[in-house]
Amino acid sequence: MYKKIIFVLAIGAVFAGCATTMSEEAATAKAVALMKADFKSRGQATMDRLNQDPVQATCSAYVGDKALPRDVAASLEKAQMATIKYPADGKLLGDWKRGEKIAQTGTGKQWSDNPSKPGGGNCYACHELTKAELSYGNIGPSLYRFGKIRGYSPEIQKYAYGKVYNAQAYAACSRMPRFGHNGILTEAQIKDVTALLLDPDSPVNK
Repeated sequence: MYKKIIFVLAIGAVFAGCATTMSEEAATAKAVALMKADFKSRGQATMDRLNQDPVQATCSAYVGDKALPRDVAASLEKAQMATIKYPADGKLLGDWKRGEKIAQTGTGKQWSDNPSKPGGGNCYACHELTKAELSYGNIGPSLYRFGKIRGYSPEIQKYAYGKVYNAQAYAACSRMPRFGHNGILTEAQIKDVTALLLDPDSPVNK
C-alpha cells in the first residue's frame, strides 16, 4: 500500500508541475527518477522499496478516472489468493490480548525501528475495532463486532486470516497492507489479530 501511495503522490506532483502536454508515461518516468534521486537507503528502509511488484504496478496504472477492468481484478485476486500461506498446524486463532497490542502498535518497517523486534499492524490507523479506543481512522470499514455479526465459523476464521495475510486476494488493489505477504506480521501475529476479530471474549465482539 505504502509504495502505491508514494508512487501516486509523486506522479501527481509531477503532473501538477509539468505542462499538460506531457504524456502519462513521461510523467511516470519523471516521478520514478525524482523519487530515486531523493530517497536514500537508511537502515532497513532500502531503495528496493521504490520498486513496485507487478500487482502494485498494475494497480498504479488504474488511478483517477481509469477503472480497473473486472477481468484484470479477477486475475489479480486469483494470483494473490495463491500467495496466502495458512498455518501448518491448522490453528487460525491466537491470543486476542496480544492481537490488541499488535493492532495498537505502528512500529516495524521504518528505518528507525529495530528489525529484530516484532512489528505492529497499526490497525486503528484505518479501522474502528472497539468502543474503548476513541482514536481510530476511517479509511477502512468499522470492524467492531466483526465476529458477532459474521459468526465464528471455520470459514470466517479462514477468511479473516487470509484477509489480514493478503487483502488483495479478496479485493484487487485494496489499500490495506499485505501483512503476511510482505512480511510485516509473522504467522503468530496474524493468528493473534484474527483472534482479536473472532474470539467471543475479545472487546471487538462486546
